[in-house]
Amino acid sequence: MTITVLVPDDDGMRALAEVAGVRPVRYDAGKPLPPEAAEAEVLIPGPGAAQRAESLLAGLPRLRLIQLLTAGAETWVNVLPDGVLLATCRGAHSGATAEWAVAALLSMYRELDAFAQARGERAWAPRSTDSLQGKRVLVVGAGDVGRALRRRLEPFDARVTMIGLSAREGVHGVDELPGLLPDADVVVLLVPLTSRTRGMVDAAFLAAMPDGSILVNAARGQVVDTEALLTELKTGRLRAALDVTDPEPLPEDHPLWTVPGALITPHVAGSVSGARRRSYAVAVAEIERYVQGGLPDNLVHGEY
Repeated sequence: MTITVLVPDDDGMRALAEVAGVRPVRYDAGKPLPPEAAEAEVLIPGPGAAQRAESLLAGLPRLRLIQLLTAGAETWVNVLPDGVLLATCRGAHSGATAEWAVAALLSMYRELDAFAQARGERAWAPRSTDSLQGKRVLVVGAGDVGRALRRRLEPFDARVTMIGLSAREGVHGVDELPGLLPDADVVVLLVPLTSRTRGMVDAAFLAAMPDGSILVNAARGQVVDTEALLTELKTGRLRAALDVTDPEPLPEDHPLWTVPGALITPHVAGSVSGARRRSYAVAVAEIERYVQGGLPDNLVHGEY
């Protein structure tokens, strides 16, 4: 038995070419699906495919699995047809995302932007800065990315506390945040976007963070109430490192661009060399499990 898999790019075709029991078929976004789509059981969506989901899925009568190349699944959850499984690419981008969070914190604590400005002015301007050493870091999201971040923070002698949506050994529950936030120097957001996490970082959450602390968002922009964050940043009481924003892309006239104390990157935490290869390595392993009659390890249940 051979299962047809629709693949959005040549990288995917190469990755799946040697997988037993799989026939990869290339399709192009925005163009009619190939005739083989009528037999396809697995779809690997390309960029922007969720926005065209209705027309795309209409041409896939035998679809049984959507295998994402991203860790986030929120754009597909509400358009998933009955009887179709959804699997993420959890694990492919964890190291890069964790690396971004560490880089952002080091840049802010060691004031690299100020030294870059001084260099532009050809000014030799030595100064003492803060340090990541000894900082108390709350990692909100104790999954694969959260664990990868903890492994990278601890060698800096940062004190890491893990927060999950539910408590378990070594992990505090999200309901404990009100008691943990006042002692945090850093709060890193790594949660999926669901009805439970949308807007969880509101005015009360931010008010509970101590003066001078840093909010790091590598999750989704909608996890944070942007207006509440702007209010805190304008006073200078908090700082923020944001790889994601709400709205996104950030309009050129948005106040987040110019508010003090914000470091912003354009959703690139996982955009590193080798990312595509790692994504397809996870996707291939998941598809192999499906072909062999099993369920993907990264199967989405409910919202996530």
